[in-house]
Amino acid sequence: MTELFIQQPWLAYGAVGLFGLIVGSFLNVVILRLPVMMEAQWRASAAEILGQPATQADTVRVNLSQPRSRCVHCHTPIRIRDNIPLFSYLLLGGRCAHCRGRISPQYPAVEMASCMMAVLVAWRFGASPFMPAALVLSWMLLALAMIDWRTQFLPDALTLPLIWLGLLLSLGHGMGLARIDPATAIVGATAGYLVLWGVFQLFLLLTGKEGMGYGDFKLLAALGAWLGWQALPMILLMASLGGALFGGVLMALGLLERGKPMPFGPWLALAGWLTLIAGDTILSAYLSISGLR
Repeated sequence: MTELFIQQPWLAYGAVGLFGLIVGSFLNVVILRLPVMMEAQWRASAAEILGQPATQADTVRVNLSQPRSRCVHCHTPIRIRDNIPLFSYLLLGGRCAHCRGRISPQYPAVEMASCMMAVLVAWRFGASPFMPAALVLSWMLLALAMIDWRTQFLPDALTLPLIWLGLLLSLGHGMGLARIDPATAIVGATAGYLVLWGVFQLFLLLTGKEGMGYGDFKLLAALGAWLGWQALPMILLMASLGGALFGGVLMALGLLERGKPMPFGPWLALAGWLTLIAGDTILSAYLSISGLR
């Protein structure tokens, strides 16, 4: 792999980008189905506790492989040739091959984002031992950001494994499998969780309202486990500024009512990924612009 990046870099980046498209197609399935699967599980558990029969909707088998992908308009199963990541969407003009109903642009957007993130990770880390881990982190952040954007929910099924994976990889710091050592990862995960938990408790005390969800604490803990406690201030600053600016624009356009909740997870995910890719560059630019360097 190292020789391929050196001798044929464009071929290597093309292969990584193509793989990113394929992963992006799978991420679309995760983004759409994981919340449905978890809601069905919650309903079934609640019904069992209350001694009530499960509803028909909760007994339908839904997982990441079943049922087959279908058109949301005519419910026709999507053929393999019409399900090629990005290319099928372009060839079909963004419409179902059977009923010509419009296909959500989320599908090609996630696939393209997955592809671009993969290429940038390959460019940033090359054929290093850390590159596969960075790809996993990038794709999980993309899935979490999209799920939170759609549902305002960050599932434990993704955030908790991300925390543990970051901590485990830190054990291989000396072999290049992680960017930080175990002590830094543990402190980062702990600090990431406690910082937002403290903000949550303070906001609740002052206003009587919950300003964010526990999934945000866990996501920042995961970023601390992967990137270390030193990265947390930058992540929080970028996420807060990005969310505030975007929310302000939406309110100015009348697309967001004042006081209406807006997901914070996508901004944490974006800030974490930017820190992964270009944290040193961003910090240097900030220090130069602010006159601190």
